[in-house]
Amino acid sequence: MSQDNLLEIRDLAVEFVNGDACQRAVEGISFDIRRGETLALVGESGSGKSVTAHSILRLLPYPQARHPTGSIHYEGHDLLTLDEKKLQHIRGNRIAMIFQEPMTSLNPLHTLEKQIGEVLALHKGIVGKAALARTLELLELVGIAEPHKRLKALPHQLSGGQRQRVMIAMALANEPELLIADEPTTALDVTVQLKILELLKSLQARLGMALLLISHDLNLVRRVAQRVCVMQRGRIVEQADCETLFCAPQHPYTCELLGAEPRGEPAHNQVGAPMLQVQDLRVWFPVKKGFFGGTTEHLKAVDGIDFTLHQGQTLGIVGESGSGKSTLGLAILRLIASQGSIRFKGQAIDSLAREQVRPLRRQIQVVFQDPYGSLSPRMSVGQIVGEGLRIHGVGTPEEQQEAIIDVLREVGLDPDTRHRYPHEFSGGQRQRIAIARALVLKPELILLDEPTSALDRTVQRQVVELLRSLQQRHNLTYLFISHDLAVIKALSHQLMVVKHGKVVEQGDADAVFSNPQHAYTQQLLEAAFLCGHTVV
Repeated sequence: MSQDNLLEIRDLAVEFVNGDACQRAVEGISFDIRRGETLALVGESGSGKSVTAHSILRLLPYPQARHPTGSIHYEGHDLLTLDEKKLQHIRGNRIAMIFQEPMTSLNPLHTLEKQIGEVLALHKGIVGKAALARTLELLELVGIAEPHKRLKALPHQLSGGQRQRVMIAMALANEPELLIADEPTTALDVTVQLKILELLKSLQARLGMALLLISHDLNLVRRVAQRVCVMQRGRIVEQADCETLFCAPQHPYTCELLGAEPRGEPAHNQVGAPMLQVQDLRVWFPVKKGFFGGTTEHLKAVDGIDFTLHQGQTLGIVGESGSGKSTLGLAILRLIASQGSIRFKGQAIDSLAREQVRPLRRQIQVVFQDPYGSLSPRMSVGQIVGEGLRIHGVGTPEEQQEAIIDVLREVGLDPDTRHRYPHEFSGGQRQRIAIARALVLKPELILLDEPTSALDRTVQRQVVELLRSLQQRHNLTYLFISHDLAVIKALSHQLMVVKHGKVVEQGDADAVFSNPQHAYTQQLLEAAFLCGHTVV
């Protein structure tokens, strides 16, 4: 093993065994990670990136997964054959990992203070006041505002981006030699993406830490990586230093990834009657109570928002994590309490009881940000997609099966996979299942809450084109929440920019993108440009 290399992977192959069936997820790949460098592993969902990363710390679901060939050498040890006790010392201490979906990695019953403190106690023996001070330092380091107020928060009380930052704080707690970052910026808006990438670079320089960055976004890794490995269908198809790969890509698949930014114009539909009208919508959460129980403070997640969305149009809502975008969506869906007026097709729905809202669910569907958290692990894909059809009594069982098959084809999934379960799919495939579940009822209004955040750029383009064609064909209305300005621009007719629960800029999407008036909108567009995304 070369002294310059921290990790050497040779001829690694990974198989998943299910009864007599055997599927190769990784096909004999080899690469090195040098001390202190950043190596990026890029490719589409299902290309084998995460399986490769999980193999390093033997985190795959054994015995269903097995390594028929290969070795992973770290400090003279083959991690694939190392005994569990020695491997446990390396996990989270010498080699740490940031996972793609923080909601499935964080304990829903434990506070942030307890979860970060557990890492410090287990590996460093740091407890008490020292652990509290270190926890606050880590939360501040990853950009959690007012960290002392978040110590007692549970994961579900944070936005998707905030949860991801907590995961990064936990991974950095022990200052590892190698940090494996599996899509670390997937759930983050562009401004925070820049902050996290700059944070990882500065920590790398300070600690001499190596970084294995796994991403589906080649433009994003360009800012931080020294070398890049491109994976397709379990194989490395191209491996080069960053400058060479971006300036002179050799493999057609690399060229495809580099040109996969979502493009095109929103669907050209005739503007119909108002579908959704929102006036002075407020969602305030009490965060502090006085001695006798009187509320003295509120977190104003949504604070007096107004808009009108017409049939056949898409309203894009952008803003940083924690700006109130998803809370606004939940209030419109009547999934959380709110004040103000909400009218759907002229009908006031803000004062309806749960039983009265239920019939409207068929007309108003939603695709959530975290597909793994919103898909039941005990239900097959067919059952998940067809659940709405059964609840609303749409069609005979045979017609329901036919609708399930058709919609799976529409979102780019093999209908034969409807008998499988969510854990058997990649993150991007799970998001497509969630989209299929919403589309199968043929609703009039769809709330899309970060629907492409877990998808690689090539699949993002496909999904954007799918949503556009469906909107044109069925005159659908979309409320599209995202931090990805390239996707927003490709789909939205109107744009609303939200910060700290308030609208700071609103209007025709093309006008806002071409001539932003508010400093915050200008900041978002500048950050998107620095991340390599074309939005103007």
